[in-house]
Amino acid sequence: MTSWVGRTAAEIAAAVREKQATPREVVAEHLARIERLDGRVGAFRVVRAEAALAEADEVGSRADLAELPLAGVPVAVKDNLAVLGESNRVGSAATPDTPADHDHVTVARLRAAGAVVVGLTNVPELCVFGTTEGIHGTARNPWDTSRTAGGSSGGSAAAVAAGMAPIALGNDGMGSLRIPAANCGLVTIKPGTGVVPAGISDGDWFGMSENGPLATTVEDARLMLSVLAGTEPDAVRPDASRTHKIAVSLRSPLTGVAISKPYTTAAREAAALLIKAGHQVRRADPPYPMSLSLTSLAHWTAGTAVDAEGLDPRRLARRTRVHAAVGRRFLRQVRGGESREQLRRRLEPFFAEYDVLLTPALARRSPKSEPWHERGWLRNIMANTNYSPLTPPWNLTGWPAMSLPFGTLPSGAPCAIQLVGRPGSEADLLALAERIEALRPWQRTAPLD
Repeated sequence: MTSWVGRTAAEIAAAVREKQATPREVVAEHLARIERLDGRVGAFRVVRAEAALAEADEVGSRADLAELPLAGVPVAVKDNLAVLGESNRVGSAATPDTPADHDHVTVARLRAAGAVVVGLTNVPELCVFGTTEGIHGTARNPWDTSRTAGGSSGGSAAAVAAGMAPIALGNDGMGSLRIPAANCGLVTIKPGTGVVPAGISDGDWFGMSENGPLATTVEDARLMLSVLAGTEPDAVRPDASRTHKIAVSLRSPLTGVAISKPYTTAAREAAALLIKAGHQVRRADPPYPMSLSLTSLAHWTAGTAVDAEGLDPRRLARRTRVHAAVGRRFLRQVRGGESREQLRRRLEPFFAEYDVLLTPALARRSPKSEPWHERGWLRNIMANTNYSPLTPPWNLTGWPAMSLPFGTLPSGAPCAIQLVGRPGSEADLLALAERIEALRPWQRTAPLD
């Protein structure tokens, strides 16, 4: 009997289209894996076992089955996006437990493409932090369950890394796709502004938040991105023979934060690989302003202040209340948008000279899996900043950025690099990532069995 767990979304969809498998058997096998492993991993807040099987049968009976790009593919959805008939708790006790009366547009596009939603995944409260834990569950890194999966798309990343779904939907406001993907050995891309519909919260964290894919291969990330963007897959597939001018930076954008050796080594080795592949690569640091730390903090906290409006503060964790209170002081400044525009103008000449920026994805391995939601605000801020300083600038600019596995940490868990491009360069980033994948392939899922 063929096992569909551990197979890519592209492989599953092709098999279903060719009647080598039915959506029900594919979904049932993944649901069985969720039941067996999620107690150790904590990826899901809600598992839609009966509903997913019924929806799988509906997909199997569709007249256009042979044309569906994600035919019968199980997908996990982050619990800050509406799924028809399910509540949208956003990791909080303060949000209403009311079933959604519609699908978010990205969920609707995945379903229209033949995907089946198997569950909603855990997030930190209001998707604020780079660790995922709270009253609804704790998402652990399947490669090392003593460590957090990251956040805020931590449950989605954990689900894919554990083989409980081949792809998952998440979003990224300050690194919330790239951080857990880097921890869990996955491929993700935060698209640039306007490529994929956002609509994640009230104002999308001032336009910084973007929806995107979590996958085990570049092919799956490209396939899912094309569905989310409402385009044909070839629209995110450039000329593979094109060479790029690539800058490699090992410097943290945030003053005072050091990047550990495993991550700098990964970036150096990836650069050497790209040189051998014919690209022009040189060391160069973007001209990050000294004010970037304050700009990042202002936008990070102000986004939470907006999301917390109308919620009972007594039902929010203390770290969330403090984060929102700090953010209220920055609301007027952030809403003006001047600091983001200044950052874009400062960085544009660098990206006029270089096509792509290559950096480490993280500064160090993820924090231990602890009840961070019960810890103080400053302790959370320091833990997040010290391990993930490299992602926020590209939400502030609104430019595309992706994370992909490269090498391993001393613990045996995956290491990762980040690729950043100018607006509209999603296809180029994916092409570079695909070249790296071909030259240095990685293990797709964690060895939990």
